[in-house]
Amino acid sequence: MILVFICIGLIYLISLGLLLIGNLQLGVFSSEAVTPLTRFSIIVPFRNEEKTLPKLVRTFQQLSYPPDLYQLIFVDDASEDASVSMLEVMLQDRSRQRAPSLILSNERHSRSPKKDAITTAISEAKHEWIITTDSDCSVPKGWLDTFDAFIQQNEARLVAGPVRYETNGTMVQNYQYLDALSLQAVAMGSFGLGHPFLCNGANLAYHRTAFESVGGFEGNDHIASGDDLFLLEKIQQAFPKEVHFLKSPEAIVTTQPETTWSAVMAQRIRWASKTAHQKSMESKALGIIVFLTNLLMLAGPVLCLFNSAWWPGYIFLLSIKLVIDYVVLIRTERFFGQQTSAGRFLLNALLYPLVIVTVVFGSITGSYTWKGRLHKKHVN
Repeated sequence: MILVFICIGLIYLISLGLLLIGNLQLGVFSSEAVTPLTRFSIIVPFRNEEKTLPKLVRTFQQLSYPPDLYQLIFVDDASEDASVSMLEVMLQDRSRQRAPSLILSNERHSRSPKKDAITTAISEAKHEWIITTDSDCSVPKGWLDTFDAFIQQNEARLVAGPVRYETNGTMVQNYQYLDALSLQAVAMGSFGLGHPFLCNGANLAYHRTAFESVGGFEGNDHIASGDDLFLLEKIQQAFPKEVHFLKSPEAIVTTQPETTWSAVMAQRIRWASKTAHQKSMESKALGIIVFLTNLLMLAGPVLCLFNSAWWPGYIFLLSIKLVIDYVVLIRTERFFGQQTSAGRFLLNALLYPLVIVTVVFGSITGSYTWKGRLHKKHVN
């Protein structure tokens, strides 16, 4: 058992060390002033988001990009609140909203409401670049300018952007903030290593011809989530040299965290339920090593009670995990211009194994409730 602790610790160290190297190799993009050329269709699927949509719309109204070079497409997925009427009022204020906008009703064809919503919007989009975000997000003033500058300087079919969580300092929000940082570190690291397998649909741009050439979401539209990951996989396979991560502070999209632990768990189970369907061996291997490491973090003290000789191995595993996690966190926080205390990091380090193990076992059934809908595991 002591060898198991040490081996898992070393594999975890090597895995995250490689991702850290990839993150460092992915240089920060500094955009120079260029004449805007790229035309964007911004797509926002939503369902019952009357509380979050106003903030997003206000940030759209503050975009510095020429309004004739982009459009807004909101797709209502059977909302039961005042989301649509609220949007109509805000978008009719032409003194604030200069870019053209559409509000569409989702056309359901599959088991995935969000994939259907994006497909519905793309069928009505008039511009060549699709850029998606979520209804509970806010975007920076120079968001489109930065994407445009990057696209002009790089051969690109898909460009993933950075995403961070807000936090009010509570335990539930602080957990999501730190967890999101770790996911962003993995995403940037995988892109930096040339084997991208993680991105976030809250900040994702792709050329519509790339979307169409890979058949859109065909082949995975029976899975409720994964509009971002599965599309990344397909476009990466078709255009391996034209998939990039836009590592720029000017492109960071901010999203709002869930407010309860039950919502957090449902969201994480939703994310995890698609993992088995990913084709990336790197992603699956990393998922297994992260799960085993955290499982041993929980089971280790109990196992060591039966044999005290195992304590050195467990302490080695614990030390390796804490050190590499903290290094990766600090490096990622520097990019996002944020900083967390050592105390909050340690508290999160205690919570994370509990959450990750619970989520993995919860995702085995594949059933979860999201946006008021029960999603069940699809059986082929």
